[in-house]
Amino acid sequence: MIIISKFWTTLFSFGKANAITIFPFIFLKYAFFKDKESLIRHERIHLRQAIELGVIIFYLWYLIEFIIHFVCLRNFDRAYMRISFEREAYDRENDINYLIKRKIWAFWRYL
Repeated sequence: MIIISKFWTTLFSFGKANAITIFPFIFLKYAFFKDKESLIRHERIHLRQAIELGVIIFYLWYLIEFIIHFVCLRNFDRAYMRISFEREAYDRENDINYLIKRKIWAFWRYL
């Protein structure tokens, strides 16, 4: 389910994201992002990742990966881009068939 909410996207991304997935919802900062297919696909990849790992484990893993990368890199944006879940989602967001052909646990390739 897609929800338009500048509040939630700002809160959970420190104002940096146009969209954020909080299972089972995709929050978009502005309504016009509903038409951006690659962005929606990116967030749907995160939904699939969360289902595969279990929601709690997904978010814990996500946070731990971010913290490790942030400590090493000392840069928020670079740490975010090193998260395996984000690497997969950014790499495949333009592939319209990706969620159909995606193999389970595909994010492992991006660790």
